[in-house]
Amino acid sequence: MTQESQLTRLGLFDARVPRYTSYPTAPHFSASVTPGNFTSWIEQIPEGSAISLYMHVPFCRRLCWFCACRTQGTSSDDPVIAYAQTLKAEVALLQRHLPRGVTLSRLHWGGGTPTMLPPDQMKMLADAVFTLLPLGPGAEFSVEIDPNEIDAARLDALVASGMTRASIGVQDFDPEIQKTIGREQSYELTKQVADMIRDRGVTSLNADILYGLPHQTNERIADSVQKLLSLSPDRVALYGYAHVPWMSRRQQLIPSDAMPTPEERLRLFETATQLFEWDGYRSIGIDHFARPSDGLAIAQAKGTLRRNFQGYTDDTAPVLVGLGASSISRFPQGFAQNAPSTSAHTKAIRDGMFSTHKGHAFTGEDVLRARIIESLMCDFFLSRAEILRDFKVTPERLDMLMLRAADAFPGMVKLNANGLSILPHGRPLTRMIARAFDAYDQTKAQHSAAI
Repeated sequence: MTQESQLTRLGLFDARVPRYTSYPTAPHFSASVTPGNFTSWIEQIPEGSAISLYMHVPFCRRLCWFCACRTQGTSSDDPVIAYAQTLKAEVALLQRHLPRGVTLSRLHWGGGTPTMLPPDQMKMLADAVFTLLPLGPGAEFSVEIDPNEIDAARLDALVASGMTRASIGVQDFDPEIQKTIGREQSYELTKQVADMIRDRGVTSLNADILYGLPHQTNERIADSVQKLLSLSPDRVALYGYAHVPWMSRRQQLIPSDAMPTPEERLRLFETATQLFEWDGYRSIGIDHFARPSDGLAIAQAKGTLRRNFQGYTDDTAPVLVGLGASSISRFPQGFAQNAPSTSAHTKAIRDGMFSTHKGHAFTGEDVLRARIIESLMCDFFLSRAEILRDFKVTPERLDMLMLRAADAFPGMVKLNANGLSILPHGRPLTRMIARAFDAYDQTKAQHSAAI
């Protein structure tokens, strides 16, 4: 039996499963988590500890059709500048409740298009954050950059503000594919921006590329990957395009009949993976690649790789605070998500309250199962000794959970006294194997394809 036929038998090409950037996943958040919970969790952060901060800018100059993120288009800078003032006020509100001596492990600006911010607004926000939360030892400040929405002045402002890592969106370089997904961005422009970033002394460069796009073939994705490799990014995220037009209305502009089949998606992923590995990149988790000197590769080797809402990370801070509309925060106590609309978020901040809209407070086996799933997603291995050491679970209970997963995926996992390993040929099933440890009802959530 071929590998593809085995994967077919186990349901890979039909399954829709979570990406597990959190556990439980966002569809299971509820209104039971309130601004009061968020405030209390902020106040319980230990003095002198390090936390991460994510700042969301939901505006775009134009809306890419493939994107399912919470964004809104604007041709004017006015709403962006007004929103920046809201973020500044949100930082001031955070300052009222944050314990003393807390520093930053990571600061990430995402969107949307954070590079829509004018240079003076970039500096204003960075100053507001760093006045409250200075960068700690080895900290990073990363920014998502749209090559279509950046210039020398804005790059200068970001570098002057302390940006240490830039992340550029590529998606695909093929002109027909770009036109079909509503994201036209030439290789020449992308290279120019990458060179501008490097010329300003920013030594860490990330890039995102998609597989499973309409009209994508093995030859086309190979050409796009080779062009991307010429930019020498330090790390790459190779995400599977999630075609969910019933959730994202703008995706209805993309012809469904031009989409590759699930089997073709797997081959696209394998083609790109081979090219990255041939060029010396380390495979990180299910969909990232990194130079051996990059923090992700080092974390993987040390066993400290983690997974959060931005994908894989080498950040081990126990708290991630999300600022801005729709941002999600993670605490040891649970998750909290801000109001999704900019108007509702802005109103709450103006009223002197956090805009917490929903979330999830951990109960029962949530933290145990979250760590199990994260271990599988990061390391393809679940250490029996680690789980028994760090969690209040009996050996019998843990063994039963692992045995249930092993029985569901015969030949794809290895179960022994050390724990559960996902075998190399079974790694396309990783999200499905992780789902075997998910205690929440998945039937009501509309997740993306498993491959």
